[in-house]
Amino acid sequence: MTAKTWAYEDFVEGASFDLGTKEVSAAEIVEFASEFDAQPMHLDEEAGKASILGGLSASGWHTCAMFMRMLCDAFLLDSTCQGAPGVDQVKWKKPVLAGDTLRGNLVVLAKRPSKSKPQLGFVTMRSELVNQRGESVFELENSVMFLTRDAAGNAA
Repeated sequence: MTAKTWAYEDFVEGASFDLGTKEVSAAEIVEFASEFDAQPMHLDEEAGKASILGGLSASGWHTCAMFMRMLCDAFLLDSTCQGAPGVDQVKWKKPVLAGDTLRGNLVVLAKRPSKSKPQLGFVTMRSELVNQRGESVFELENSVMFLTRDAAGNAA
């Protein structure tokens, strides 16, 4: 995490954030799938190889969860984030396989103050994860609500 508490005013259109890296293990793929998405290609290497995915692969929902962890660690846990009203788009572009190393990046597309809640602003972001070969495996676009710096100071 950074030493800064990110508030609505700190986000600038066009700014880019490095979300760091995440190594994906076979054990975590199987653990996640066992609880949340028990399809064969997420549970067994041979079933994964026999599928169009080409090997033991993370569930798309697991990929979303890994992305969220990376986002939290990069700056979200040190921000005035108030959640998100939804996700506009998510794309699972290539399989995330056991042994892959993911790198994340986020770009601020737009921002606007809330019309009904002056203490809030919406920041629209596009995020991407690429694997160790530089191949895009995941894209997400959504808006996130952040308190303004004044509102965050008054809440403290």
